[in-house]
Amino acid sequence: MTVSAHQDLSTILEKGQADIESAQTSRELEAVRVALLGKQGSVTTQLKQIGSLPAEERSAFGAAVNRIRSELTSALEARGLAIQAEEAEAAIAAQRVDVTLPGRGRRTGALHPITRTLRRIEKIFSRAGFDIAHGPEIEDDFHNFEALNIPKNHPARAMHDTFYVSPSTVLRTHTSPVQIRYLETHQPPLQVIAPGRVYRCDSDVTHTPMFHQVEGLAVDKDVSFADLKGVLIFFLQEFFERDLPVRFRPSFFPFTEPSAEVDMGCVFCEGEGCRICGHTGWLEVLGCGMVHPAVFDQVGIDNEAYTGYAFGLGIERLAMLRYGVNDLRTFFENEIRFLEQFA
Repeated sequence: MTVSAHQDLSTILEKGQADIESAQTSRELEAVRVALLGKQGSVTTQLKQIGSLPAEERSAFGAAVNRIRSELTSALEARGLAIQAEEAEAAIAAQRVDVTLPGRGRRTGALHPITRTLRRIEKIFSRAGFDIAHGPEIEDDFHNFEALNIPKNHPARAMHDTFYVSPSTVLRTHTSPVQIRYLETHQPPLQVIAPGRVYRCDSDVTHTPMFHQVEGLAVDKDVSFADLKGVLIFFLQEFFERDLPVRFRPSFFPFTEPSAEVDMGCVFCEGEGCRICGHTGWLEVLGCGMVHPAVFDQVGIDNEAYTGYAFGLGIERLAMLRYGVNDLRTFFENEIRFLEQFA
């Protein structure tokens, strides 16, 4: 091997070792490795020259190049381990928590306005002697429709109003089925409310496909429409914390007879007339009536001995009126700025 070739190899080894030691990161070390041992690296270039040397020099030159490559490879591995250890220590140091620093401020959460409204409704009716009952959200046709005197051809059964799970199973369209299940397992006298989620195919500023209702039921001997009026007037005045005027308008529901819609004086204009109440001074808030005898027949209650009343109200509707919300969908959009108002 010529003196010049020996000097070239020595220079490559010395420079390579110096570059390896000066590398501070894994990326820098990888760049050094490629410059030395890559396809176009200085050591690889030397190996490619073996074929151009005289035959008697090839063996000695090849051995020298392989020795340098081995030394540089060992140096790369050693420096790589050292760099990995340094980087691991740096990562741990960066994640270290200074326990002497003051804690980060955390804002206290709050109940969702629908939850607040539901709890308020339950509290008021509990004070009036009502129990609270719950039932399944997936209901069969009997409990959701038939037992409530809703005929086969009633529009409420149509697919454009109701979510069908199967031909005989639906997502409940109201919580009245809970009342039917309660009547099947309890004997009068009784007073019960059934709060929960219900589902209908509807969506706009005042309707969503899923919403919440509270249905109420009272059954006893000599229960009258006057009892129903007294309970609902008490509830509305307690809920809105003011002496509201309340009126009952004749209406129709399959499961009550007689039936009525309930209006209260507008809480925004105090009955003077505004855009929200359509300049009438009244807001429609719920439906009610005396339990239809056909409903009692379905659950085996003697409709000659007992009478009852029932009512249903939308929790979102009451929440909108109580908190001055004009778009029902804002309750379910999880907008933090909106929800923070109720903290």
